[in-house]
Amino acid sequence: MQQELIDNNPILKLTFDFSLMVIDYCEKLDDLKKFSLSNQLFKSGTSIGANCMEAQNAESKADFIHKMKIAAKESEETQYWLRLCTYAKHFPECKGLLIKLEEIHKVLGKILSTAKRKNPLSI
Repeated sequence: MQQELIDNNPILKLTFDFSLMVIDYCEKLDDLKKFSLSNQLFKSGTSIGANCMEAQNAESKADFIHKMKIAAKESEETQYWLRLCTYAKHFPECKGLLIKLEEIHKVLGKILSTAKRKNPLSI
């Protein structure tokens, strides 16, 4: 049932697939003993989808917007950690993650702008 929800909702599908990519990348970081960055990236990268999933059961439009804003913030934090990985020496390549994250940024931005337009008091 929950997988059906994910498969039929574009942002949930994007963030679920991204979370799986983050898990794989963090395993590579762990193999290289880059535990501190791996832990930070794991938390923020998987939190994006968790917050989008939580927003599906929001108590109001304002609550939905709030949860999606949290997802957007987590996405920004994830981008920071991935950029560090990109520029740090001896870290595995993560360009695919950054590309997927950019797609998530665009969808979240569209969701938030649409939701705010429909509920201007929640800004």
